[in-house]
Amino acid sequence: MARNSTEAEIDEGLYSRQLYVLGHEAMKRMQNSNVLVSGMGGLGVEIAKNVILGGVKSVTIHDQVNAEWRDLSSQFYLREGDIGKNRAEVCLPSLVELNRYVSVSASIKPLSDDLLSNFQLVILTDATLEEQLRVGDFCHSHNIKFIVADTRGLFGQLFCDFGKEFVVLDPNGEQPLSAMISMITKDNPGVVTCLDEARHGFESGDFVSFTEIQGMTELNSCEPVEIKVLGPYTFSICDTTGFSDYVRGGIVSQVKMPKKIGFKSMRESLKQPEFLITDFAKFDRPSQLHLGFQALHAFQKKHGRLPKPRSEADANEVLAATKDLNQHLNGSAKQEELKEDLLRKLSFQAFGNLAPMNAFIGGLAAQEAMKALSGKFMPVMQWLYFDALECLPEENADAILTEENCSPKNCRYDGQIAVFGSELQQKLGKQRYFLVGAGAIGCELLKNFAMIGLGTKEDGEITVTDMDTIEKSNLNRQFLFRTWDVTKMKSETAAQAVKQMNPDLNITAHQNRVGPDTEKVYDDDFFEALDGVANALDNVDARMYMDRRCVYYRKPLLESGTLGTKGNVQVVIPFITESYSSSQDPPEKSIPICTLKNFPNAIEHTLQFMERTLKLPGSQPLEVIDAVHKSLVTDRPKSWTDCVSWAFNHWHTQYSNNICQLLHNFPPEQLTSSGAPFWSGPKRCPHPLVFNGNNSLHMDYIMAAANLLAETYNVSGSTDRTAVLEILKAVKVVAFTPKSGVKIHVSDQEMQNAHASLDDSRLEELKNSLPLPDSLSGFKMFPIEFEKDDDTNFHMDFIVAASNLRAENYDIPPADRHKSKLIAGKIIPAIATTTAAVVGLVCLELYKIIQGHKSLESYKNGFMNLALPFFGFSEPIAAPKHKYYENEWTLWDRFEVNGIQDNGEEMTLKQFLDYFKNEHKLEITMLSQGVSMLYSFFMQAAKLKERLKLPMTEIVTRVSKKKIGKHVKALVFELCCNDDLGEDVEVPYVRYTIR
Repeated sequence: MARNSTEAEIDEGLYSRQLYVLGHEAMKRMQNSNVLVSGMGGLGVEIAKNVILGGVKSVTIHDQVNAEWRDLSSQFYLREGDIGKNRAEVCLPSLVELNRYVSVSASIKPLSDDLLSNFQLVILTDATLEEQLRVGDFCHSHNIKFIVADTRGLFGQLFCDFGKEFVVLDPNGEQPLSAMISMITKDNPGVVTCLDEARHGFESGDFVSFTEIQGMTELNSCEPVEIKVLGPYTFSICDTTGFSDYVRGGIVSQVKMPKKIGFKSMRESLKQPEFLITDFAKFDRPSQLHLGFQALHAFQKKHGRLPKPRSEADANEVLAATKDLNQHLNGSAKQEELKEDLLRKLSFQAFGNLAPMNAFIGGLAAQEAMKALSGKFMPVMQWLYFDALECLPEENADAILTEENCSPKNCRYDGQIAVFGSELQQKLGKQRYFLVGAGAIGCELLKNFAMIGLGTKEDGEITVTDMDTIEKSNLNRQFLFRTWDVTKMKSETAAQAVKQMNPDLNITAHQNRVGPDTEKVYDDDFFEALDGVANALDNVDARMYMDRRCVYYRKPLLESGTLGTKGNVQVVIPFITESYSSSQDPPEKSIPICTLKNFPNAIEHTLQFMERTLKLPGSQPLEVIDAVHKSLVTDRPKSWTDCVSWAFNHWHTQYSNNICQLLHNFPPEQLTSSGAPFWSGPKRCPHPLVFNGNNSLHMDYIMAAANLLAETYNVSGSTDRTAVLEILKAVKVVAFTPKSGVKIHVSDQEMQNAHASLDDSRLEELKNSLPLPDSLSGFKMFPIEFEKDDDTNFHMDFIVAASNLRAENYDIPPADRHKSKLIAGKIIPAIATTTAAVVGLVCLELYKIIQGHKSLESYKNGFMNLALPFFGFSEPIAAPKHKYYENEWTLWDRFEVNGIQDNGEEMTLKQFLDYFKNEHKLEITMLSQGVSMLYSFFMQAAKLKERLKLPMTEIVTRVSKKKIGKHVKALVFELCCNDDLGEDVEVPYVRYTIR
């Protein structure tokens, strides 16, 4: 596919989420890079997919191997009819479709020096060790970046060589930190103290620059200074004894400094390896696997094949080759003792080909490719080994996984059967799974589900639901979607795409939002038929809802999420682990309201929305609503001229008059009660703006505000700036005069203490002043829903202009449209590499769940940050235990009560209370269902006497004033109980069966 030269600019609509991860400069460097990916098995195609989505200039896929059955276990662009065909040529058309800005071609020629010299990066998979070393030597000597990646069953390997002098421009990709200064000493070294609003967050060795310091101005113009952290609010810098005396103010900002690192060639690094540890519980395995992978290459060279699955003879030969290799080594690479069991398992699985492993290692390798091309983030130095042996059967593995059971069956799952045997394949096919979400994580999960054969048997099924439609920005990471799918439903399109990958897949697509409103669809029958649930959600509320459902129905839950280069995986197993809701991240730190309203000091403070305003304390919501009432109802526009006039007056109110009033209340020279300057520390002294028609930012605001107002009232707008300037000449703006008696609060505490007794009456007054519908003949307003990705609707134009004008008031550095969109749109940065890697880990946990692993130690919760790179794995937290009498229970336990008695009558409240008294020696003091209180010990005697005779469902209906749906099989009751000593005890909830 040819790349049009006019398409060299970054398409922000397509790459929006990725740009927030990489930035424009890194993206531009990638767009000038040509990449070779060799080996189009499952791992190679995973890497090629992610690199193409990432947006390089060109990708050449290379292969001289024809497809065989085991490839179909993970190569999602191969079909059964492609067996015997060249893998690169077969999957080329599918890879071409992924990104119209990337030129994709295929080569089946040998990897000659002439071919290699065309690329800035070469990635090898499925290559012999001799080929790896030869290509590695050429790349190292010609400054071509070089990556090797391989998987062998549940084992993975990654190697990186980015040259002798590789420059990392940004080691972690985090936003540079900044802090406000309260003091700088004249000393050697000088000590900087920051305001104690928040910890500065710097680390020793960071470089910082200074601005806006009054007094010690020498620091404002100096080069970045290296610091040493002394405490959470202090750090030392250079010798400041010769500088002027510090007076006040100043901002210190972190400066990302380029870091030069050197890589050894693969030949050299093979003998003197440096390992990145992925799992500190297995810190001694990489050095063993480093030798084991070399022994596999030796075996393959000798026999022209990989070791057979579970073959003892082949494993003995691999082990002997490893011992021989180790004996001839010197230095740190030589192992005092070989882990024979580990190396035998490596041989047993060498023929294996698992989609989840390829997704994980492929995601990592593609991220390293982006690092190599962009200089963004810290690379892997230099070898990475990973294994997931916990996925094997917990007990009797040797009896279950025999050579016969794991031998090839000439079917699409041969690569998986080689590792887990044919029995697990049958179990996978019978699974019934519910996937909630078909976005980035959902697409990757569906691809892996299709490859491993989940829900492919007659009684197996995958149900996927997502109510969203496909947008252009999705195409960069939701790889099941294409340009022509934009506006289609995600769930349906994704289901059709994976059905193409594996026609045996039984998959049903829904367009429902999960929640109480859809419990008629996802009812008891639905959940009880499931084997498990996988979340692919982008919000905490939906995650917690699904978590509650899984706890109630006792279904395993696979939970995951990504944020840029960060990703996490959590597995929730009935009766074994805690649930997702058991622990939560701390709430996001909120910005004080007084800061937002009158004292902003960062661009984020200028980008807040109405929902924050309506939560303001005291009379402030009323002030806002009063202003809105006046502008939208009393002064509603009748023409385009009215809209322009309103925008012009609004500009003066916001950016001139309000600031003048603030300075009237608190003049620039104002002192606090302690004699300190009022405008100091986090309070930046503002200045009013003077409108200038030649200032593009000023006019941006007028054009956007006027057009949005016009749209609201169905008035025809305009984009003619010259005509608008003419209208403005005739608009008279009332000169500002300070108002007396205006109270401006300087802290949130003041706001909360403000008297607001008149609010209700004023609010009622506003309501009564609204015109009656009958008096508004022909008048209709049109609400505007915020849409950040349409550049023609003035939404982002208004936000960027409004935010940057306010920033100009306070001399805050402005934000470009890209950053403004990130803040205003609450966009979650995302990149395909992290998603692929995270989902690979999720599906490794799925193997364990389906095999019925019982040990907590078998499961792995994971966190990764591919930018650093860092990996952290831990066993899940066990479900906390509670106790009443001698009965231990967890969140997974409950009382099961059959509400329908033997005589066919339903249990009354009295019978329910007596049941717990007699059967469990518990006296119920309070009983509730949802928010409805059904019984309490302090209930009025007359009401209690009547209620005790009623059936439980009738009480529920009366109290809740809602009918019980026919789909409901059981009700949930929560109890407060006393034991036989009269002590309050915590007990499980009740599942009360009614049908």
